[in-house]
Amino acid sequence: MKPAGETRGKQVGVGDLLRGPGPLVFGILNVTPDSFSDGGEFLDSEDAAAHAAAMLDEGAFAIDVGGESTRPGSEPVSPEEELGRVVPVIRAILTGSPEAVVSIDTYRASTAEAALEAGASIVNDVTALRGDPRMEGLVAEAGCPIVLMHMLGEPKTMQRDPRYGDVVGEVRDFLAQRAEHALSAGVKPEKIILDPGIGFGKTLAHNLKLLNDLDALVGLGFPVLVGASRKSFLGKITGSDDPKNRLFGTVAANVVAFERGASLFRVHDILANGEALEVAAAVRRA
Repeated sequence: MKPAGETRGKQVGVGDLLRGPGPLVFGILNVTPDSFSDGGEFLDSEDAAAHAAAMLDEGAFAIDVGGESTRPGSEPVSPEEELGRVVPVIRAILTGSPEAVVSIDTYRASTAEAALEAGASIVNDVTALRGDPRMEGLVAEAGCPIVLMHMLGEPKTMQRDPRYGDVVGEVRDFLAQRAEHALSAGVKPEKIILDPGIGFGKTLAHNLKLLNDLDALVGLGFPVLVGASRKSFLGKITGSDDPKNRLFGTVAANVVAFERGASLFRVHDILANGEALEVAAAVRRA
């Protein structure tokens, strides 16, 4: 893998890196008590910053910080609670690693604004700019990259019998529409990233179909981010009930997604996924 310092750093231009050859790995940092895999592990800002530093040392391009769980069945938290969780962590990360690229995982403009002021560089919005009418203007004015994700329903209810006529076509059309919406709001095309929302209102069959036909989303012309790490659909295939025992399934899903054209990967386990993707990329270049 490339040393972390070769890929992270605001001075090289986040937007340009996202448009580069990839693959790039985002390290997941949930500062919540109830996330499905690592809830409660990094509530202390010093612990969170230490974990972020370890992920950066292992080659993470960016650290994606989230203060509200979006696992199936989760309840939203207040804006004040979310802010109180993420801003101290972002500041702690950047105090220890000043050149780190930090992404804020939120659909609230108030949280995104505070995170950007604290030094975050990317906004990751699971509602694709539908959750807060102020978000599109904030992102356009800030000029930061924005991840637009597909989700059927909301976290509390999204896994209650999700249905599609054509999951790939419907997700593609939704993301195309949301990208167009972002463009009309003033977001520059090179700042837009698309995410099919693996596990967000999808059955096992839906997730597998989206991964297999990911090139249909790549064809929209924007970088595609995949977040399959440790998710339950992998456990359904391998028989693993413990999310932390889904590493090999995660690596397989990400390598397949890379082969289908994805360039960004949101993961818990940096080293294993990063090395696998580096090998896949080397094979492609040969």
